[in-house]
Amino acid sequence: MELLSCPNYLLKCGVCIVLLLVFGTCSTLKLTAPSPTIHGIKGQPLTLPIHYDVNAPASGVQIIWMLERPSAPPACLLTSFNDTFLPDLEFQHKFTMNPPNASLLINSLHLSDEGNYTVKVNIQGEPTMSATQKIEVTVHVPVSQPIIASEPSYGAVEYVGNLTFKCHVSKGTRVRYQWLKNRSPLQTSSTYSFSRDNSIFTIAPVMKNDIGNYSCLASNYISEIESDTIAPIIYYGPYGLRVISDKGFKVGEVFTIDNGESVRFDCSADSNPPNTCAWIQRGNNSTEIVNYGPYFKLLSEKVGQKTVDYLCRAYNNITGKGEETQFTVIITPIDPEKLSQITSSLSPLAAITGVSLFVIVSICFIFVWKKYQLQRAIQWKLQPRRPSTEYRRTPIYSGHEDAINDFGIYEFVSLPDSTAPHRVIPPASNSLQVQDTNGTVYEVIQFVPEPVQNDSQP
Repeated sequence: MELLSCPNYLLKCGVCIVLLLVFGTCSTLKLTAPSPTIHGIKGQPLTLPIHYDVNAPASGVQIIWMLERPSAPPACLLTSFNDTFLPDLEFQHKFTMNPPNASLLINSLHLSDEGNYTVKVNIQGEPTMSATQKIEVTVHVPVSQPIIASEPSYGAVEYVGNLTFKCHVSKGTRVRYQWLKNRSPLQTSSTYSFSRDNSIFTIAPVMKNDIGNYSCLASNYISEIESDTIAPIIYYGPYGLRVISDKGFKVGEVFTIDNGESVRFDCSADSNPPNTCAWIQRGNNSTEIVNYGPYFKLLSEKVGQKTVDYLCRAYNNITGKGEETQFTVIITPIDPEKLSQITSSLSPLAAITGVSLFVIVSICFIFVWKKYQLQRAIQWKLQPRRPSTEYRRTPIYSGHEDAINDFGIYEFVSLPDSTAPHRVIPPASNSLQVQDTNGTVYEVIQFVPEPVQNDSQP
């Protein structure tokens, strides 16, 4: 069987397709595709699946694939008959099929491969049956992570300034943008507006409730990725100014504190940036600034009045807005019963503290004394003992006797009190038993003069 070439049948294929679309066909041949549009990824292969069936015997099957693009004339890609196919020389390495299966394989997609692919199947028989099917192919590039830029970058003032966010990607085709606030999609409102392609989002004017984390979701038919979040700076306030204290009793805007107490008052408000606060004491016909800052410390004993009016004034330097609140301080004398309760509660504590300190000092003194006695006993135990032969009793003279008898060993002994109990030191080797009630031992003093030699002859 002679193969049919694409140039010879191009005109016939076009005529058949037109007639088929206009008048239809009476054959029972039917072609089906999973979808009229198939999305592919650049650089990846793509299969255009086609299924057909026929309820009549067929002696031959002819398949023709054509491509129609907006910027180029129609092109015949390949033709096949039964088990063989003949590609066009221009596309012989790009398209593949396995006849009589009518599906077409595109080996590697490029952006130029986008277009309408038309397949025509002819079944030889009595009569010959024909059918066509069209599939649109789109080629996409996956999107990269989008990047958000805000203008102005330093922020905006509530009810005065505007904020504009721009989202863009470095890669991607047919990109769609969606804006999210705290992971929830945003819609057009009185203050929210979007560009035609949704890549630009504007808030005009900004308000306090616009504070949040904004992100941009970029997607196409084959990919989707979200940007990092961005939190715009919005300056607002002050709102909800109030004064609180760490002590005392509060009823409305009146604070009741006891005489002699030191009370700290804090002035706070919802504001960005933080407010500048001034504390003002109000008299009958005058006002006096007593402190600057977020808190004010009041010493009640230094206040000469029992009732004092104060004012906290907060001011936002960026928004140029301010707010103030007034409060009254009533200083009351301490109740004697309350004072006695405080004193009675402190007395047991003072007693317990004193006893505890005395016990601790006593234990430390006993420990030091025991340690000193132990060291003294060890030193005495380590002293060398003299042999008992060195000790001898010598009579005591009153002086003026013979000078020869004055030489020898003298022992000075401390005689114990006869009424006091005696302590006996256990005997050691080569030593005398010594009784010493006072724990003092005197060493024996021995002085032996050397003999004088007389060299002179009588």
